[in-house]
Amino acid sequence: VQIVESGGGLVQPGGSLRLSCAVSGRTFGDGVMGWFRQASGKEREFVAALSWSGGSIRYADSVRGRFTMSKDNPKDMVYLQMNSLKPEDTAVYYCAARRGRTKVGVWARQNEYDYWGQGTRVTVYS
Repeated sequence: VQIVESGGGLVQPGGSLRLSCAVSGRTFGDGVMGWFRQASGKEREFVAALSWSGGSIRYADSVRGRFTMSKDNPKDMVYLQMNSLKPEDTAVYYCAARRGRTKVGVWARQNEYDYWGQGTRVTVYS
């Protein structure tokens, strides 16, 4: 399984970006896709996650109402629409994939994921 993120860049506060995550070689029918981010000098943190089969989406409190995660099952793509960006959203954003279902309550745990992309950098500057 290969995961490739794209769409990062420079944006001013209040602006928007749309991140894409392409998943290739996925042979598992169901699973969970997550977005995480890591700011300089900080630990990687959960942003959002959804399952391929269900309709639930989970968000971190810090992004709820501003970020929207979505999926395109036939294309094996997930997206992260980021609106009203703030300087504190500056980070490298990672896409991750988990084989198989699990409880929504653990979607935020990094060790639940089996595959990770290389990340795409988002910089929100004044």
